[in-house]
Amino acid sequence: MQIIAEAVTGAEPHEDTTVPMQALQLFYAALNTRDIALMANCWSAKEDASMDNPLGGIVRGWSAIASVYSRLFNADVRYHFEFHDYSMHQLADSFLVVGRERGWIEKGGKHLDLAFRTSRFFRHENAHWKQMHHHGSADDAAMLRAYQELVLGT
Repeated sequence: MQIIAEAVTGAEPHEDTTVPMQALQLFYAALNTRDIALMANCWSAKEDASMDNPLGGIVRGWSAIASVYSRLFNADVRYHFEFHDYSMHQLADSFLVVGRERGWIEKGGKHLDLAFRTSRFFRHENAHWKQMHHHGSADDAAMLRAYQELVLGT
């Protein structure tokens, strides 16, 4: 297994989602540009898609997943995320990346550095790689609460 240190930001080439790495890069391009249509292109539209992340808990199906991203995309915040320190595990019709997500978020002059443990599972669908599952969690409970407060107002 190889650990990849170089960060994925979404600024890399990501037009060819028949290539696993570009499918991952497309996700970060959609996330960092707040592009819900591009995000929809990253995810499987099948009902078995699922996500467990700090902003939405466990959700299933694209419409529920899209609502979590819409909350972030429509929040009055600035942010940036990147994926690093990860491994890629490829099977015949799927691949998994396991690593760390880092970034920052700002609102009203308040800046917060972010750090999450992240895994993303992709499945080959119609000759393209589509995300089927995402799990993200935080080691730092105070950072997590501050992040949720900035985005969700909780």
